[in-house]
Amino acid sequence: MAAKSQPLRTGFLVHDVSRLRRTVFDQRVKALGITRSQWWVLANLSRHDGEAPMQIELARLLDVGKVTLGGLIDRLEENGFVSRTPDKIDRRSKRVTMSAKGRALVGKMEGIATEMNGHIMRGISMQKQRELQEMLALMKKNLIEMNAVPSSTRTTEKPEGRKSSAQS
Repeated sequence: MAAKSQPLRTGFLVHDVSRLRRTVFDQRVKALGITRSQWWVLANLSRHDGEAPMQIELARLLDVGKVTLGGLIDRLEENGFVSRTPDKIDRRSKRVTMSAKGRALVGKMEGIATEMNGHIMRGISMQKQRELQEMLALMKKNLIEMNAVPSSTRTTEKPEGRKSSAQS
C-alpha cells in the first residue's frame, strides 16, 4: 500500500519545495523593486540566449494571457528592463528584448538564486544534486510529452550546458 502513495507524496513535495523556494526568492528580490511576475518574465527572457521571443510566445510559455503579459511588459519597459520591437515579418507582432539594465538585474537575481540554492542544497552531496537534477529533468520531459506545454513553446533543455537563470 505504501508504494501507491509514494508518487503522490513526491508530487506534493515537488510542489511544496517549488512554492517555498519562490516565496523565499520573492523575499530576497523585494529589495530590487521587482514583483514575482516581473522577475518571472525576466528569468524566462534570460533563457532565450539573446534571441527576442514574440510576445505571444512568451505569454504561452509563462501560461498567462496576452493582456496580462502586455501589462507586465509595459511596466518592465517603463523601468528600462525590456523593449518591444515589431517583428520583421509580421509588423503587428512584437518581439521582447531584454535591455542592458534588464540583464544587470537578472545578474543580481542570479546572484541571489546562487546564494539561496547553496543554502537550500546544504547537506546534499554533489552526486545527489546531479541525480536530483537528472530526475527532475526526466519528470519535466515526461510532462512535456503529456502535452503540459504548448508545442510552440517546447524546448529540449538539457540539465547542464545552458546558461543558468535566476529561477532555473
